[in-house]
Amino acid sequence: MSRQPHASISEPTWIRHTLITIALIFLGIFLVLPLIVVFLEALRGGVMTYFAALTEPDAVSAIQLTLLTAAIAVPLNLVFGVSAAWAIAKFDFVGKSFLITLIDLPFAVSPVISGLIFVLLFGLHGLLGEWLATHDIQIIFAVPGIVLATIFVTFPFVARELIPLLQAQGNEEEEAALVLGANGWQTFWRVTLPNIKWGLLYGVILCNARAMGEFGAVSVVSGHIRGLTNTMPLHVEILYNEYNFIASFAVASLLALLALLTLVLKTIVEWKVQRLEQQAEFPQLLD
Repeated sequence: MSRQPHASISEPTWIRHTLITIALIFLGIFLVLPLIVVFLEALRGGVMTYFAALTEPDAVSAIQLTLLTAAIAVPLNLVFGVSAAWAIAKFDFVGKSFLITLIDLPFAVSPVISGLIFVLLFGLHGLLGEWLATHDIQIIFAVPGIVLATIFVTFPFVARELIPLLQAQGNEEEEAALVLGANGWQTFWRVTLPNIKWGLLYGVILCNARAMGEFGAVSVVSGHIRGLTNTMPLHVEILYNEYNFIASFAVASLLALLALLTLVLKTIVEWKVQRLEQQAEFPQLLD
């Protein structure tokens, strides 16, 4: 066993350099180059044209709707994710495996199919369509449908990030708090939540990134009504189909900037978590 780590770090130099080169080429072609193309095309008409495309009324409406959808979906998924992860990691109950399966369902179902399910449920000719029309409630081809579709495709992210974290931490600290007289809420807020705050933030960042960039499910339920039900990804598609390439790439560059910001936040959280783990394991090294 003592020889295995030595063997893993004593590979020939040409092998390490080859693998690193392949990785860098792959990242350059499939990640860096597309980003460069997006920003170059967005600025091809000049800075004034770029900002004009972003301040155009339909673009502003798409940006506002995207932010509104994320602002509704992410907090709801935060509450659901924490509740589901807490229940799964800390308790045994009938239907636990079924709940885990439901959480993983959006990963297994195509976003387009999930959007179609909402159409079959809430559309005019859907299961609840007649009742909704009678009560003058519109879900499909309106903001509520977009929010519901976004919630569905993003709700696994927070829960899936917290479940293994809570399971790894065990129940000892919570049991100690209860023995000392804390109630359930006090135990959660003062013991459990501080231990999972970085994992929770990581899940929220991923959930927010998916909510702002979701296309398939939202495309099915939105109706593509310009200025009303178009999110940023849908607006990019419409502009591109109309051969308005500069405006299309301008809005796409804003999405790319949001993605890069998400990546930076994700990296910071990962670094913070890794540092805290090292500090807990080797406190004398970080003093």
